[in-house]
Amino acid sequence: MATCLVFLLLAFFAFSANAYVNFDCGASDDYTDERNLAWTGDDGLFQNSQSAVVQSRNTLPHVMSTLRVFTTRKKNCYSISDVKGSLLLVRASFFYGNYDGKSSPPSFDMHFDGNEWDHSSDLTRSTSLEVTELDSKMYSYLDPMHALFLRSRVAYGADATVRYPDDAYDRIWGPATVGSGITSVASDASFISTVDAPDNPPREVLQNAFTISSTSNSIGIIRGFPDQKVSIHMNLYFSEVTELDTTQKRSFKAYVDNEPISGPIIPPYGDVAELSINFTASSNTSFLLFADPDSTLPPLVNALEAFSISDRLTDGTNSKDVQGISELQKAFSDVLQAFWSGDPCLPSPYTWEWTTCSSDTIPRITALDLRSFNLSGELPDFSSMDALVTINLQNNSITGPIPDFLGALPNLKELNLADNSFSGPVPPSLSSNKKLKLVVSGNPDLCVSSKSCQTTSTDGPTTSSSVPSGGRKKSSKLPVILGTTIPIFVIFWALVGFLLHHKRKTAAIVAVTTGQTGGANRPGGANRPGGANNMTGKIGGAVINEIKVNFQDQTTTENGDQENPHQENGDQENGDESDQ
Repeated sequence: MATCLVFLLLAFFAFSANAYVNFDCGASDDYTDERNLAWTGDDGLFQNSQSAVVQSRNTLPHVMSTLRVFTTRKKNCYSISDVKGSLLLVRASFFYGNYDGKSSPPSFDMHFDGNEWDHSSDLTRSTSLEVTELDSKMYSYLDPMHALFLRSRVAYGADATVRYPDDAYDRIWGPATVGSGITSVASDASFISTVDAPDNPPREVLQNAFTISSTSNSIGIIRGFPDQKVSIHMNLYFSEVTELDTTQKRSFKAYVDNEPISGPIIPPYGDVAELSINFTASSNTSFLLFADPDSTLPPLVNALEAFSISDRLTDGTNSKDVQGISELQKAFSDVLQAFWSGDPCLPSPYTWEWTTCSSDTIPRITALDLRSFNLSGELPDFSSMDALVTINLQNNSITGPIPDFLGALPNLKELNLADNSFSGPVPPSLSSNKKLKLVVSGNPDLCVSSKSCQTTSTDGPTTSSSVPSGGRKKSSKLPVILGTTIPIFVIFWALVGFLLHHKRKTAAIVAVTTGQTGGANRPGGANRPGGANNMTGKIGGAVINEIKVNFQDQTTTENGDQENPHQENGDQENGDESDQ
């Protein structure tokens, strides 16, 4: 298998609340799993791929048993369409399973709408893609132009993983290992309300907690940040495990590198308090919970989510170009749907092979190269792509007239429409544009200029006709030129002969007589015309030659006009997850 690059496109979609789109990669059938989640097979979504069966001696969940292998092209995308602005949880899972017997997992990058997501050199786990719409009020402490990449999601004190259906959004809460000095305690509350927690933690992650035995000690929350500094977003959830009497108090603060970053935290009984904080961390950063001086009980914590914050998300390729591309896709869907997916320009190392893009922050498409794509039908209106400098549509089967909007593209410098089935005239906005290199050869029914599409008839009004090339244009113009020009010169020289006749009458008569009597003995004999007729023949020949020269010049000029003017992270076992 060639090196495989997988990209995820989530382009503008809307679901009803808590909706799911789950792809079982490599599967051909749709089904519902043991947790009552619906899965869709991706068989038929890609032409340049194949499905494979994972090899494993262990029992695998059904969703992990197959995978999708991409065999060609540098960018392959799963597209989920129809809405922009939704808050999404996206999880991709990988399991190599030595399906090809080579014991060599592939290496590839993942992107989300043109934004870097992860590099999979260490992702050898599975075969699924999950997309879940979150409540619009969740994770609202962050600028929506940034994504959250999951680093850890923990249910302290839990003895098993918590996820759907206990978590309506299928977030995966893993149990934590009990460390030295840490005690796991269970809540005795009969019901724990979560309505006051904006990020909707499931009740199951609040039924247990970690605590310590003394108020003089602290709880270390999370370690293992990367060496270089990263921006961290963290949610902590606190719920008192027992109803306190009037002599008891549990109050504590959160500290980063021994500096307090919160006010007093007093966990409610039968309810939950949520603390959301942003801070910068590196490998030597400490995050601790310390009891307040007046607290009689040590700190506790029930659950945690920790994310790294992405750089500002790109808006993707300019929307005007995306609109134009969409029109082309609709018009030639039988061909282009199989070739186009993902953002056309981003990320920049993986621009579509048939597009060239600018380096702007919001890139523009500056060139389309769709030659030999087997496109058939008429060109749609993609005039919104007004940054195009070059368009190459050579060697397709495109029919109909050349659209006028092509001549209105303000930056267009090269347009190759050769070897198609265009018909009718070339729009004057193209044929008269001296800054445009236009190629239209190989279109048998195309008129290369507005004049060549008109013929004059003495029997009726002017009608249009198609003249595809120089040879047919010569046959239509030459009789007109000869039919009007030669008689004028014949009349002219007849007048000259008449004047000479009066001025040198005797000499003319002698010359004629001599010609008549000696003609049989001269080259050409009696069959050769003499006198004024001979002169007329020479002048006529000169005129015809001049016409041919002029016509050749015209043909050369016209030909010149024709050619020249013209994620769950690595700490979790189920894949890579991001919240956006």
